[in-house]
Amino acid sequence: MDMSMGFSMFGLWQMIFIIVYGLFILLGLCALYLLIKLMIRAITALELYIDEKKNRRF
Repeated sequence: MDMSMGFSMFGLWQMIFIIVYGLFILLGLCALYLLIKLMIRAITALELYIDEKKNRRF
């Protein structure tokens, strides 16, 4: 076998796995970003709800 070939089959699989792992990492970071945005909105809504219930006028 000649070793002058660019990629062996194992090298190709490693590159595919690295790309897939990178995509999963990016997907996880996007999900984390959206979760943080959601939690900030939930905290704001909860603070508004509590403030409205405390300052209820009859």
